[in-house]
Amino acid sequence: MTFSPGRNDDNARPAPDCAETEDNSPEAVSKPASGADVLTVSALNQRVRRILEGSCAPMWVRGEISNLMRAASGHWYFSLKDAQAQVRCAMFRARNVLLGWTPTDGMAVEVFALATLYEARGEFQLLVDTMRRAGIGTLYERFAKLKAKLLAEGLFEIERKRALPPYPRTIGIVTSPAAALRDVLTTLRRRAPFIQVIIYPTLVQGDTAAGQIVAALQRADARAECDVLLLCRGGGSIEDLWSFNEESVARAICASHIPIVSGVGHETDFTIADFVADARAPTPTAAAQLASPEQAELLRTLGRNAQRLQRASTRWLENAMQTLDLLQRRLVHPRERLLQQQDRLQQLARRLHGITAQQLQRRAWQAHQAGRNWQRAAPALQQRTHQLARLSSALRTQAKQQLTAREARLSALASNLAHLNPQAVLERGYSITRKTNGAVVRAARDVDDAEALSLQFAQGSALVTVTGKR
Repeated sequence: MTFSPGRNDDNARPAPDCAETEDNSPEAVSKPASGADVLTVSALNQRVRRILEGSCAPMWVRGEISNLMRAASGHWYFSLKDAQAQVRCAMFRARNVLLGWTPTDGMAVEVFALATLYEARGEFQLLVDTMRRAGIGTLYERFAKLKAKLLAEGLFEIERKRALPPYPRTIGIVTSPAAALRDVLTTLRRRAPFIQVIIYPTLVQGDTAAGQIVAALQRADARAECDVLLLCRGGGSIEDLWSFNEESVARAICASHIPIVSGVGHETDFTIADFVADARAPTPTAAAQLASPEQAELLRTLGRNAQRLQRASTRWLENAMQTLDLLQRRLVHPRERLLQQQDRLQQLARRLHGITAQQLQRRAWQAHQAGRNWQRAAPALQQRTHQLARLSSALRTQAKQQLTAREARLSALASNLAHLNPQAVLERGYSITRKTNGAVVRAARDVDDAEALSLQFAQGSALVTVTGKR
């Protein structure tokens, strides 16, 4: 860690280039001071500040914070003290924003600071560059490095963590037989006395505690007899809780197939185990509350569900009874159904017999009426028959006459048509003379010498050339 005394702070002032000398000889002491040897207060304070900053390199100083004041500008002013002395300190905003945590009065800290003098008031003070909690700077560095490493590997991801079972049957507790265990057992007994509890005893403080915690987690995971595990420890300093910041413990928590609730220290304490666990509780008692349902609430929920089930069952029974009554009214004994069907069949038979008798009577009456009509119409029918015979004979005679006349007329028209047929004329030895464009030649004046003509005969045609005309 480096210190930058040349930063732009309120107390940073340029040092004069001249070097100061002191003369402690008797002559110099007894010599009255001239005007040039008398220093102003500002010059004196400036000289003292230069001597302090030049002779004392930045250093680590340990003490307890008191009278901490946070100015509106963001600068911190406080005193650092021990049992015998105290010193004023200033930590400017440009440096304290990099700290990541806020100190309080009474906190033991270690500061890396430059000894200097506040010239305006002539007060000795330390300009603080950085600060750490006293005695645990190394642990915090290890904590931060391991946290960054596991974060990069994804051990803190929400997607990796499992939901806690809402109604666990067995809860395992990994802790030491201390007050924290009694608090957890008391909470579980009060909230859910029906839950079975299995204790996996282990040390939670000391050099061998981390290994024992890992072994206890692995033993619980191998037995697979718990629905959820509570990793608990009471409050303490960071050194006391350090077992839960070990990488081996974090990886054992991540490898467990059983959901784990971390309840280590107090609400303000955070360990690596808290970040890796499936759920984090601020205290061991809170971990027990988080992992277990409350019996009173379960009983209330059970009572509400029982009431809803009873109401639903009552409604179902009432609907079923109504349905049964309806079906019972519709249900008929087979003997009664046979009797009903027999009566129905008899009724249909009587109706069929009546309808058949009515139809027979109607048809008989219709036949009788038809016979009477036939008898009445017989004379007129005979007369009409003779009349029809006469008309048929006359029709045949007239049809023959008209057919003969039409055939004669057709023969005459055919004969006339044959006389007008050009083919018939050609058959008698005539021909038709045509020009090349198909026009018929009717006079000699219509052709020219050497003109090509076409002669059409009754059978075939010939091409000729005009050699002359008369």
